[in-house]
Amino acid sequence: MKKNTVTKIRKLPAVLALITAEVFFVITIFFASIGSLIVIIRRIFFVKENVFDQNAFDFLGPFITDTNTRVVLFITFFGSYLFMITAWLLVFSFYLFIRKNKWHFITMLTIAVSNFGLMVGLKFFFNRPRPLIPLLKEIPGLSFPSGHAFMSMIFYGLLISIVYRDIKSLWKKWIVISILLSFIFLVGFSRVYLRVHYLSDVLAGYCFGILSLTILLWLMKRIGKYNEAKIAKPLQAVITGEDNA
Repeated sequence: MKKNTVTKIRKLPAVLALITAEVFFVITIFFASIGSLIVIIRRIFFVKENVFDQNAFDFLGPFITDTNTRVVLFITFFGSYLFMITAWLLVFSFYLFIRKNKWHFITMLTIAVSNFGLMVGLKFFFNRPRPLIPLLKEIPGLSFPSGHAFMSMIFYGLLISIVYRDIKSLWKKWIVISILLSFIFLVGFSRVYLRVHYLSDVLAGYCFGILSLTILLWLMKRIGKYNEAKIAKPLQAVITGEDNA
């Protein structure tokens, strides 16, 4: 048996353990998001209890200053429609013109467009008004779930999955992932600080984002593998001349 083959066999248990840990982590986060959504929706829309949201506003009250508000306004921009549209267009262009990977471009486009539609649909379905005491000015639109939190989870979460897959250096990978996770958290925090969303809106946005992104990534991966197998087999037959046998 060749040395490389023996080495690969020895590494197999470690690889399987890593895959199992990854799958377990994703499943845990997925079902934790479902459970959290059930609790949030029940308390807000059925029990009609908003003590949790009011406590969040009360907790942040002493930290509201002009300097902090300027910082928070800068942070919240990274979850805004203007930033997200620009960022998505850059991602589309990267995969279409630089990587020249049409399938990844289609995947990104599908995730972006479908989740924007889902977010709008969820807001109209739950029809929750925004808080009546915004810090600076009244923002139009509905409150539940937070669009900033939802789309930040989708966009930065997608970048996290790409970084986890493509960056080989372990320390570089986790530094970038930590930065992206910080963006997700800070954008959500900014919406509660500015009192344009309740904390429950932000948490629901995160949960819906996790569920949607997980399902779409899994679905697009399965479709990609199916298309690859469908194309690869006839192509291999042409190359080897089996179709003329």
